Amino acid sequence: MATAHPAYEERPRRRGRKVLVTLVVLLLILGGLLVAADRVAAGVAERAITDQVSQQITKQGAQSSPPEVEVGGFPFLTQVLDGRYERISIRLRDVRGSVNGDAVALPELDVDARNVRASLETLRTQQGDVVAETVDGTGTITYESLAALLDRPGLTLGQRDGRLAVTAPVDILGQKLTLTGTADVTVGKEGAISLRFNDVDAEGLPNIPLARTLLSNYAKDISIDVPLPDLPFQLAVREVRPLPQGLAVTAAAKDVPINSAG
Repeated sequence: MATAHPAYEERPRRRGRKVLVTLVVLLLILGGLLVAADRVAAGVAERAITDQVSQQITKQGAQSSPPEVEVGGFPFLTQVLDGRYERISIRLRDVRGSVNGDAVALPELDVDARNVRASLETLRTQQGDVVAETVDGTGTITYESLAALLDRPGLTLGQRDGRLAVTAPVDILGQKLTLTGTADVTVGKEGAISLRFNDVDAEGLPNIPLARTLLSNYAKDISIDVPLPDLPFQLAVREVRPLPQGLAVTAAAKDVPINSAG
């Protein structure tokens, strides 16, 4: 009859479980350290890019709050070794540029750079270009700054039913009236915003041809191509559309040094 040895058999099992638990804990600690090191390295790169972007925006004669930079993709360290990064997101707030002495305000400008090339030496020394294969930007121009460029006292702009709406005081044949209407908004030459006020009216307008002609002439006077200040990162305007908070601008560029904007 065989004799059981429970204590003898249980000891190796316990020892094996302890080894397994210890190994799992060590792997978790090592993994945590690697993730922490990865995020620290990403933070260093983000700060370096932030400094360079700030310098380039200043060189353009524009102003903004400090850029918010985020390097996407994980792990970051393998991207460093490869010298290519999946995505770098840059958010600029309170961007202001000048057009003919008037300020154009963009409360926010979000920039999404994809397939970014930057050598380890460039990141270490901050010398050389950080080049993005594609850059997409989205921002909003305030209606107040856009109306200032039209330079008509009392004129206000907004959005109505998805179109750019205008309200302005006008003097027609000695009568003070309020013009209302909408405009077609497109991208004009060299990235300017093209405004065409085709649908305008004024309550109480005298029912005579001359009054209608004067109102039409006012609409033509404010139907202009509004130039924009140079956008950072060589961004070229592709689309504009009215939103309640302002005129939304979509822009894009290719093969851009994002640390040498302009």
